[in-house]
Amino acid sequence: MATYDWFFDSVGLRGWCDEGGADGPMTMADLLAKTRGQETETSLWDVPFPSLDALHDSCKAVPQSRDLTQGLEAGFLGIRDALRVVIDPLTQPLSWMLREMLSLMTQSPWWIVIPVLLVIVWAVARSWKIVGFIALMIGLLAFVDHYHEAMQTLAIIFVCAAVCVIVGVPIGIAMSRSDRMQRMVIPVLDMLQTLPPFVYLIPLIFLFSVTEPKLYGIAIILYAIVPVVRLTDLGIRLVDKDVIEAADAFGMTNRQKLFGVQIPLALPNIMAGVNQTIMMSLAMVVIASLVSAPGLGVLVLRGIRNLELGVGLVAGFGIVVLAIGLDRVTKASLARIDASQANR
Repeated sequence: MATYDWFFDSVGLRGWCDEGGADGPMTMADLLAKTRGQETETSLWDVPFPSLDALHDSCKAVPQSRDLTQGLEAGFLGIRDALRVVIDPLTQPLSWMLREMLSLMTQSPWWIVIPVLLVIVWAVARSWKIVGFIALMIGLLAFVDHYHEAMQTLAIIFVCAAVCVIVGVPIGIAMSRSDRMQRMVIPVLDMLQTLPPFVYLIPLIFLFSVTEPKLYGIAIILYAIVPVVRLTDLGIRLVDKDVIEAADAFGMTNRQKLFGVQIPLALPNIMAGVNQTIMMSLAMVVIASLVSAPGLGVLVLRGIRNLELGVGLVAGFGIVVLAIGLDRVTKASLARIDASQANR
């Protein structure tokens, strides 16, 4: 006798349960009890929670948990082709951008790539200390023969972080201007922020080929876009109301207020969001190596799979160095913005 037989008997559902199908294979405990002419009894201490599987033991019409997971899989596979028709054209530019950036960063000579990167660092940070630190960082990675993998990782981060900013900042602005929009987007952001990183890869593997860069590109963007959206919304909402009233008194339009007052004052928060987005992109690049994302993450994965401690540690150290370098550059840019606003 199953644990919850009494429930289905008391509510008059025994006939419905019997119509649900024949009993499945008998458990070993039930088989031994039947052989001995005994009925299995469950003590109060061992009463199972009324889950799908426990209820199914008493009523075969109740689906099992595996039926739920198989139903979800069948439903997703049923709409996969329709999703591809819609998603493929929208995401194909991401594959092109990733391929071109990877080709540019890895096939160009190092004596061109490194000076260009240092010029970009100077333009953003305006600090010779930061430029020297980045030069030392790249030189160290090149010295241990990780230059090619480091450039691949940087190429992916540049593309995915740029897409996050291009898409995330307008969403954050829209959230700041509409409470209804904010209430709609926040649950989505909460879901993206709390899902384990590996979960992002599961549906994408079924939608795209492993050879397509957009497979790992979309996963990185979905994982990393949350901070820039949240902090853009927060930064604009924290703009002093007195400043907004002064802008209204001068007769500024909503567009003028947004680009002339709100975004400049919210720029420190937006840049902080960009910094966090870059850091999260770097973290996801390592996980995305499971689905063919090139770069230092591949070496970390190789160290885990082949138990090559040295390979994994050196590649992990390279990722740490990249993270520190990117963090220093973005924070120097943020400090410049704060200083320029303080001098106004």
